[in-house]
Order: sequence, then C-alpha cells, then structure tokens
Amino acid sequence: MSLSELHAASLSPETVVVAAGRPPRERDEPVNPPIVLSSTYFGTGQLGDGDRGYGRYSNPTWDPFEEALGQLEGATLPGLLYASGLAAVSSALSLVPAGGVVVMPSHSYAGSLVMATELAEKGFLELRTVDISDTDAVMELLAPEGGKAASMLWLESPTNPMLGIADIRALATAAHQAGAIVVTDNTFSTPLVQQPLSLGSDVVLHSVTKYLAGHSDVVLGALVTSDPQLREALLHHRIIHGGIAGPFEAWLALRGLRTLALRIDRSQASAALLAERLSHHPRIESIRFPGLSTDPGHERAKSQMKGFGSILCIQVSPASGLSGADSADKLVRALQLWLPATSLGGVESLIERRRRHAAEPLSVPENLVRLSVGIENVEDLWADLEQALDTLEG
Repeated sequence: MSLSELHAASLSPETVVVAAGRPPRERDEPVNPPIVLSSTYFGTGQLGDGDRGYGRYSNPTWDPFEEALGQLEGATLPGLLYASGLAAVSSALSLVPAGGVVVMPSHSYAGSLVMATELAEKGFLELRTVDISDTDAVMELLAPEGGKAASMLWLESPTNPMLGIADIRALATAAHQAGAIVVTDNTFSTPLVQQPLSLGSDVVLHSVTKYLAGHSDVVLGALVTSDPQLREALLHHRIIHGGIAGPFEAWLALRGLRTLALRIDRSQASAALLAERLSHHPRIESIRFPGLSTDPGHERAKSQMKGFGSILCIQVSPASGLSGADSADKLVRALQLWLPATSLGGVESLIERRRRHAAEPLSVPENLVRLSVGIENVEDLWADLEQALDTLEG
C-alpha cells in the first residue's frame, strides 16, 4: 500500500518524513529506493508519453525525495530537486518577466540578494529591498501609488541572519492583489515548523543542504509548488539551465530527511533553552530568537509557525580594549565544542560572525553572531558557550 493510499494528508509530518518516498511493497524488494546511475533510458522517444528520456530531464533517485518534500509542504505536486540552493533561487527568479519588479527582504540569504542585485544591475529586473517585518512598508513597495506593481514578492521568515518575521498571510494576499508571485524561502523553518503554501505562498524554496539533508555532507536545493504551470516553468528552467542534482546526493538527502522530525525536536528545544540563558548573560548586548516572549516577532511567529526554529543570533558586548567585532571573533575562537563554520541545520552546532562575509549587508551589525543549534547535549553546549563568554571578562 503506497503512502497516497494511506491518505498522507491525514498523517502527522513526523510520520510522513519516514514513510514518504518508499518503493512499492513487493516481495524481496528493498524498503529504501536504490541509487540509479544512468544518463539515459530506454523509451519510445516520445517524452510526452512519460518517458524519462535523458538524465538531465529526470532520474528515479530524485523522485522519492521530491515526492516526500511535496507531501511535507502540503503541496499537490512533487517538489523539484536542484544542484544547490542557489540553483533553486535562480530557477525561482526566472519566473520574473523581463524588467519585472522583485520585492525582497533587505536582510535575507546573501546569495539570493547578490543574485537579484546582479540581475538588477544588468537590467533584467528591478529590485526593491525592505524590512520584511514591516508589513506596511512591504505593501507600499508591492503597489506604489503611481509606480510599477511588483511581479514577485520574495519572502524569508525568519530572515537570515536577523530573524525578522514576515506576516506571510497578509503579504501573500497583498502580493496577489498586485499581481505578484510569492516565493518563500523556508530553509530556516522546514515544513515541520512552517508551511508557506498554506499561508498563501505560490512557491516554497529550500536549501536542502541545511536541515532537510541535515548532515553537512551534500549541497542541494529544492522548490515546491501546487501550481502546475509554475512547476512546468521551473522544470523547464532546470532542464535547460542544467541545475540538476546528482543521484548520490539525492539519495543522501532522502536518508537525512528520515530523521528530520527527531533533529528538529531536539535542536528547537535546545535553542529555546540557550536563548533564555543567553538573554540574561551580561556579555550579551542583544539577542534575537522568536521563541523569546520579548522578541519583536514572537506573536507573529506563534501565529504561523509550529515552533520557533533552531537558529538564534546574539550581539556580543565589546570586551575591554576590543571592538564589538573583535569581541565576537574572540568568543568564536574560544569555543571548543561549537564549530566555527558557515552553513546551518546540521546535526552539529555551528557558530560564526556573519559580517566576516563580504556579501553580508552592511546593516547587519559587526558584532552579530549566528548560532545554529545542533543535537548535542544542551548542557554541554551551554558549558562551552559559558566558558567562551568568560574569556571576554576584564
């Protein structure tokens, strides 16, 4: 019996991550889908008849992951797997007509901002950036009085790295009234915490590299939509531009997806505890974590999320004789368990000062440190943070 026959929509997401994308139940067949290494397939040559045709069009190893992700996001269609998160970003931005307007968070994934900025500089689109948590400001840019209406609203909630929370429902409604497509980067939340399609988004984006695969060993991206025309346009872009996933990476991503619920439960709980403790630490200038009742996005996050994620950001108070940036760097260097590295969403806890990246917006504070909480024992994580913060005393 397939998952669809079990009425996948009635199952909890914790079950879907384990049960979706399995092979048919046949005697002596594997319970896991195999890796298919082939660049071409036998067929009639009539692609419209369902033939796979060629390896750039399709691979059986992609199918289970795409099926599972589509079901997790509540989509009526399978997702689309890409070679990287940025390949998925490129495909999503291809939906913007020539000269169209894109409204994007001023604080969002740097790769998305850089790509959109470069496309704007070449005249392919017009880019308008805004504090995505300021709903009125976003609405003004979507349909400015006497100005050109937006073609696409790009959402990210929580934002990277400032953890701003967008009112996805209200903004999606306003964007559609302006005639815009809504794309939401759901990497930080994952479909277990937030389902943007149910909030009005047209397309959901993931860096599969992060939480979905979860083990810091693959680079992949994905898009999900329930709109057949949008999916066809995105599939065409993937085929023509060649941003396809390797079969081994796709297999690893599905393998990682099986433990997503367990990893999210553990890392979210740990992040909440660490955020509470850090919020009272004298060496912390400020903290952003939507799970804190004092966070400006707390109530909005509660209304559209099933948790608060596993990312938190702190601004480190300047130590004696040091700038805020130097103090943040000293903190990171003093850690012994937390790993000083970019990326996020793996089983290991990662930490970094974000402005060390040249592409990070200048509005991100120099002393801001992003923490991606993993699945280690939370008391061990706290002890490491505490001893590192102690090095900033005096």
